[in-house]
Amino acid sequence: MQNTINKSNRLNNLSYAIRGPVFEKAQQLEAMGQKIINLNIGNPAPFGFDVPDEIVHDMIMNIRNAQGYVHHLGIFAARKAIMHYTQQIGIQGVTIDDIFIGNGVSELIVMTMQALLNDGDEILIPSPDYPLWTTSVALSGGKPVHYICDEESDWNPDLDDIRRKITRKTKGIVVINPNNPTGAVYDKDILEGIIKIAAEHNLIVFADEIYDKILFDGAKHIPMGSLSEDVFVMTYGGLSKNYRATGFRGGWVILSGATHRAKSFVEGFTLLASLRLCANVPAQYAIQTALGGYQSINDLVAPTGRLCKQRDLIHYKMTDIPGITCVKPKGALYLFPKIDLKKFSFKDDEQFVYDLLCEQKVLVVSGTGFNYLKPDHFRIVFLASSEELETASGRIRNFLDHSRTRIDELELV
Repeated sequence: MQNTINKSNRLNNLSYAIRGPVFEKAQQLEAMGQKIINLNIGNPAPFGFDVPDEIVHDMIMNIRNAQGYVHHLGIFAARKAIMHYTQQIGIQGVTIDDIFIGNGVSELIVMTMQALLNDGDEILIPSPDYPLWTTSVALSGGKPVHYICDEESDWNPDLDDIRRKITRKTKGIVVINPNNPTGAVYDKDILEGIIKIAAEHNLIVFADEIYDKILFDGAKHIPMGSLSEDVFVMTYGGLSKNYRATGFRGGWVILSGATHRAKSFVEGFTLLASLRLCANVPAQYAIQTALGGYQSINDLVAPTGRLCKQRDLIHYKMTDIPGITCVKPKGALYLFPKIDLKKFSFKDDEQFVYDLLCEQKVLVVSGTGFNYLKPDHFRIVFLASSEELETASGRIRNFLDHSRTRIDELELV
């Protein structure tokens, strides 16, 4: 008998709920001919959010130039455009060689942790988080340590909790702002507090700012790299969200601040960049036009814009359901409602999202899938049209109404 081929032990206890078992169940239902309302992933294209024409045009015009390998850090024009962008947003002292282009931010996050971590090193990560951060730390031999983001304070990080969780093995702090999954845009004093903590403990700040232009109601995004020249900051951005170009896989990371402290790390990071030869080249020809051209995202997030109106609609619909509360998101593409589990018959968020899919054909993601510590939240993507969000919210309401406990039904009467 042949031995079973097993997965790496490092994959034990790791998951990616956005495309996990519930997503696979949705795939099975679709294969059976059932129509699913997919509100599980921040992928603009299926919902009619197209990449701006001028970006596509530049890629087409340069496609012949994109046939071969290019510099392992990225093409000069793209990195130059990113460097100019850092000057616009107040990140000081960035040079061409401080910018690395990757196959989306996801690749760069994994490369960062591979280049940095030794076994047992710890990285502070928000709870809830975008789960790639947690898995990339664990896959690189490190230990993800989750700090609290406080729902009662508009989902801002809890600075005292961050301080409590720092040990001699802590290497850095991840800050996701605007936040996925909560939609929070962090207050300046909170960001300055994190910078102060990082300076006191010689920590790296990993600033995931992929949604930095998706802001509502006058919210202001403050780049972490603009707050200090004494802390080593790695700022991640890209084309996927602001420019709706998720499939192009064009992302970057900017090194700023105390880069003199990171020479050895940068050598390792450069080695990994070299090993993959180069990032996707056609997308790199889109970066200069994207950053320097008309910012159509501003139209979408304006009060009359499609994204803003859809956010307002789904927030109203969810908070109108008895037993559901939700902090209104100030940025990004997501709603993160809270379920009062005492009012319903299902036991936790995982059962809720599975049963909702099977009974109402609406696909959302459980809050624990984002490493949130309590099993009572779920994430909704509000990219779908207003009509589809109306339908989905009606189905969610019907499901919850049929899932109420007898005591709660009597209270409603």
